[in-house]
Amino acid sequence: MILKNYLEKVYAGFLGMNVGIRLGAPVEPIEWTLERIHQFYGEIKGYVKDYKMFAADDDANGPIFFIRALYDDAIDREVTAEDIGKAWLNYARDGIGMFWWGGEGVSTEHTAYNNLKKGIPAPRSGSADLNGIILAEQIGGQIFIDTWGLLYPNNIEKAAHYAEMAASVSHDKNGIFGARFIAACISKAFSASSIEEVIEAGLSTIPGDSLYAKVVQAVVNFHQKHPNDFRLCRQYLEDEWGYDKYPGICHIIPNAGVCVLSLLYGKGSFARTIEIATMCGWDTDCNAGNVGTIVGVLYGIEDIPNHYRKPINDHIVTSSVSGYLNNLDIPTFAKELALLGYRVSGMEPPKSLVDSVKNGEVYFDFSFPGSTHGFRTNNSCKTILKYSEEKGYNRLGSLEVMFDRMVEVDESKIFYKPFYRRAEFNDEKYKPTFAPTAYSDQTVSVKIFLDQWQGDTIILTPYVRKTYKQDEIRLQPVVLKNQDWNHIEFIIPETDGDFIDEIGYIVQSPSTLTNRAFGRFFLDQFHISGNADYSIDFEKQSVEFKCITPFAHNNGEWTLDDGSMKCESINECSSYTGNYYAKDFIVGAVITPESGFSHCVIFRAIGVKRHYLAGLDGEGQVSLILNDFGLKRLESVPFQWELGKSYHFKITCRGSNITFSIDDKILIQTSDSRLSYGMYGYGCLEAGVSRIHTFQFQAIN
Repeated sequence: MILKNYLEKVYAGFLGMNVGIRLGAPVEPIEWTLERIHQFYGEIKGYVKDYKMFAADDDANGPIFFIRALYDDAIDREVTAEDIGKAWLNYARDGIGMFWWGGEGVSTEHTAYNNLKKGIPAPRSGSADLNGIILAEQIGGQIFIDTWGLLYPNNIEKAAHYAEMAASVSHDKNGIFGARFIAACISKAFSASSIEEVIEAGLSTIPGDSLYAKVVQAVVNFHQKHPNDFRLCRQYLEDEWGYDKYPGICHIIPNAGVCVLSLLYGKGSFARTIEIATMCGWDTDCNAGNVGTIVGVLYGIEDIPNHYRKPINDHIVTSSVSGYLNNLDIPTFAKELALLGYRVSGMEPPKSLVDSVKNGEVYFDFSFPGSTHGFRTNNSCKTILKYSEEKGYNRLGSLEVMFDRMVEVDESKIFYKPFYRRAEFNDEKYKPTFAPTAYSDQTVSVKIFLDQWQGDTIILTPYVRKTYKQDEIRLQPVVLKNQDWNHIEFIIPETDGDFIDEIGYIVQSPSTLTNRAFGRFFLDQFHISGNADYSIDFEKQSVEFKCITPFAHNNGEWTLDDGSMKCESINECSSYTGNYYAKDFIVGAVITPESGFSHCVIFRAIGVKRHYLAGLDGEGQVSLILNDFGLKRLESVPFQWELGKSYHFKITCRGSNITFSIDDKILIQTSDSRLSYGMYGYGCLEAGVSRIHTFQFQAIN
């Protein structure tokens, strides 16, 4: 049963998960022992590292992308473990990002992925019979399943069941019991009145004689006798349930003990719970992330302190094959997750929720308490950003921007980032890649209410920043009307093969020192929509996160060479970019085949294993090919082509109709409706060398 506050609880849980991950990640390596954490950081009361941007983390990747089985396969039926296994193969790039590629037989996830790739379906891919009990009972069984708990509020059996299926892709035995336990705890947190009630619900979904249940009960019993000293309980875990007793890199049992310990000793505080989980050591980001989800749901958004929320700024990055999806707005994802929750429950979602999710567009309505949607300022001395419930365009909730003592020489930027670069990150954890969420020719609109207290007029100048040389394009200034909602709209200008990494507004005033501009404005309903029209100039791209911007590569060697993107592969490989939800479009590319017999443009790609390819396919032939976990040639026609010669490929997709031409000569016209939207890029099906000189993309109605 979906509760009235379901949507906000989902937001709080998912945000709480990411707060916990970020807090725990800096002290995750095993070199950070309990003693070293205490010696160096003492009592942790906030983030221990001030990241420029927190890079992608496997604890977030899994919960976000493995539920996409509900979009891709289990659309109108129950999801299966095999469906979730397909999501692994479809959204992870082979050997990079998503999870820890520590080697087959060492990393449970790496081993399971290789099993899936060999054609071993889930749940056998994660079984102890196949992989051995040590791999089967590592911690990954419970760290990728938070979203299954969020999808089934107060339905612990359903939450546990689907978490078990998800975990069975890679884990077994106690690895699965951990998944059931954590998901059930999250589910129960929607209605529970105490953490003890939550833990009891989790225990009810796993065998009472399992090792997992025994460590949970042992911590519960210890807490009853010693309720005030978490370090005493942590020492008990070290002595009785420590890493020395369980083989492998990161066994689930000791960490299960830490999760329960932090939930109990957290004593009703979100902050204290994730802080204890971090101070206890072992797998700190996993444990703090799991309990962060539980207590985020249980205690609500109001209990997550601002010093934990502010650095996250409603935004995380991930590391799937889709650079578009990797730029993740937390409120938007929470809404998408809630819509799935309504769907799997068989209930009709509120119209306001349905209307606020616009796939393929950027739409921020500031409907969650405290939400900021990742907006930033470059001048916090002159402009201060915060959420406000005082104003909203058609309901309460907006981004409040205070301008403080502005004079004619001052300016501040208020902006959203549709694209990220390597220089903005401290490290390369799990290799995030990015495709922009906004492009040339799209429309940017916003509602702004001005509440000015003093000074001359306030002028907002819309702008975009191109990323190659970080030069700004300033558009027509707008003088804001005081005490009124101002509608501001502009078209993103042509960027000549470059991309945009800032979209926003420059705040200025001609005020003097004797009449400085004070006041505030409220920003609401920020929206980027419409048909994109742009090109990719490889002279303006870079190699970042082991990929060429703005692509995510799967296999192959990719380099920038003489103004082109060069692909060298010893077997099949592929590369992806663009709006994940693009439907009807024309995509063109100039390609030079240098060796091999497979050189294709990929389009309508919803992952590594689901897309179309069109291009040179064998000697004297071109083909249109469907890849849907297996290749099927839909149509092949003769075409005499030569190595070393450049060809202009063009694919037009309109509804189910697909047209493929080379050098303006139509070669294939057909209809196929199996894939109706997706990314585009380049792919080959066998060894070879190709050079891609440019891409052009134009969305069409």
